[in-house]
Parts: sequence; structure tokens; C-alpha cells
Amino acid sequence: MTGTRYFEGKRRGGGDLTGDERSTFGVIGAVCAVVGLFVMGFVLGPIAMVCGWLAMGRRWNTRSKAAVVAVVLGVLDTVFGLIWLFAASGSWGLWV
Repeated sequence: MTGTRYFEGKRRGGGDLTGDERSTFGVIGAVCAVVGLFVMGFVLGPIAMVCGWLAMGRRWNTRSKAAVVAVVLGVLDTVFGLIWLFAASGSWGLWV
């Protein structure tokens, strides 16, 4: 017995997500992006970008508005969060 019967009907290698999973990732990403505008943008921004990217099916052509919102706001969250961290730490003096 080789033990391959368990994997007969299953995909290997992380196949594409179903439509329900994509829409769920899009909504999760959009929520993380909106919340990230107010708190912990440097953490929630990358999470929103990853969720949005997975919701788009790892392609840039998509019909999902929530996925695009998640990616764009995730980038903004990350940038603003990092700027806030640098400003709060007083590191600006080193660059000027």
C-alpha cells in the first residue's frame, strides 16, 4: 500500500481559491485596510495587501472592488504607518 488513496481527489500545491473564498478575503482585506487607517497601519496594511492579493486570484485583472480597495488602502496604511513610526522615534534628524 503506497498511501496515495488519501490524495486522490485533492489538489496539491495550493490551487486557486473558490469564489466564496476570494470574496471573503476581499472583505477581510478591506476591513483590515479601513481599520489600519486609524490604528496599527504598519501591521494591518501588509495584512490587507496580502488578503487583497489573494482575493484578486494573484492577478491584477479583477472584478472585485473590495480586493482592489484592500490592496490600495493597504499600501497607504503601510506607508503612513511607517512614516508615523519614524516621526515618533525622532529618526528624521539622521536623514536631514
